[in-house]
Amino acid sequence: MRAPLFLIETNSDLPAHADVVVIGGGIIGTFAAYYMAKRGMKVALVEKGRVGAEQSSRNWGWCRQQNRDARELPMATKSLDLWEQFKAETGEETGFQRCGLLYLSNSEKELAGWASWGEFARTVDVKTQMLTAEEAAQRGRVTGKPWKGGVFAPDDGIADPSRAAPAVARALMKLGGTVHQGCAARGIETEGGRLSAVVTEKGSIRTKLAVLAGGAWASSFCRQYDIRFPQASICQTVLSISNGGKEMPAALHTDGVSMTRRFDGGYTLAISGRGRVDPTPQLLRFAWQFLPMFQRRWRKLVPGGLEGIRSGHEGWSRWRLDQPTPMERMRILDPKVNASVVELTYKRALDLIPILKESSVTAAWAGYVDSTPDGVSGIGEMTSLRGLVLAAGFSGHGFGIGPGAGHLIADIVSGAKPLVDPRPFHPDRFLSSAWGEVADF
Repeated sequence: MRAPLFLIETNSDLPAHADVVVIGGGIIGTFAAYYMAKRGMKVALVEKGRVGAEQSSRNWGWCRQQNRDARELPMATKSLDLWEQFKAETGEETGFQRCGLLYLSNSEKELAGWASWGEFARTVDVKTQMLTAEEAAQRGRVTGKPWKGGVFAPDDGIADPSRAAPAVARALMKLGGTVHQGCAARGIETEGGRLSAVVTEKGSIRTKLAVLAGGAWASSFCRQYDIRFPQASICQTVLSISNGGKEMPAALHTDGVSMTRRFDGGYTLAISGRGRVDPTPQLLRFAWQFLPMFQRRWRKLVPGGLEGIRSGHEGWSRWRLDQPTPMERMRILDPKVNASVVELTYKRALDLIPILKESSVTAAWAGYVDSTPDGVSGIGEMTSLRGLVLAAGFSGHGFGIGPGAGHLIADIVSGAKPLVDPRPFHPDRFLSSAWGEVADF
């Protein structure tokens, strides 16, 4: 089933021209459009399905600094402030709160890794508290179990995936931007080697700038213009349960299961890193670049079937601008739920927290997490096609850093001083085999 999503009404008529067109109405696209509109730019956002309907509404909702890749950490820190500022500026409710994130473990290796990251975090003024066995048992008392230790990240928090992207889209429209649902971008036109228009199924929008925030569709879109962007999508299953009681922490991670309080008082449950790999033409094309990540996660990844091919988001085909594209045949990626993962996740949650026996499963859904070989997003103007700015491959981290990524994209497009150093994110790094450490997600 599709994940819970707050539905909004958007604009019907396409503008003839815009300063910038944003392709994709997830958390990255909406925040990028919002910050560009705040700068007085005329922005049009086009979304093939519904705003926030793919991975932006299917994730855990964590907004964290804890255990971030060093390249992403400055953006994660800025994002926490921007989540707060957004509500103050707009009055729109994203469900964001700095509730703190709790990590519990009985693994010496895992605790050592967290401690090492904590030492690094202190050098950049990020608060993270290593917990002794006694402190972990106290903070995790709802489990009724002993723990060797843990971490508490007091400044981190959560937001509501079902509401966030729609809320940002509404704020964008209040600023004069336009949002067009059910309007797939088929491609782009160029003049003199530079982008000159975005062609949609409902007509063209003249523009010199476009932001490709297409999530799992981005690599196939790039292929239309011989732009090489390695991307693979991991299918992950998530479920929600009814209210577990006031004793439950707002956000808890253990190796067995992780949980997050939802805006409606229920909880989202998932097993970190557990996923299905559907073989697709794009995955086979870039397989050698993803081998290090697959090797690190082989215990939690299982091979999938043909659903990825049928979905069309990682295909080889070339699209014509005057004919329907795969995006129009698959408006919303809604992969099948893995029933055995739902059963296992719920069982682990009941074993971890006994009071959850009073709860029940209210929904389950799956989603495709678009990832890059090094687990860090690609953000930047494409050197081979001026005017096209890529913002994709967020590797399961995009929701939490959505505001910071959107702000950085707006900086790049408008020529303003960047919020954070953009160089570590530029997609040109994938043209070389010399990447940094492969990150988990």
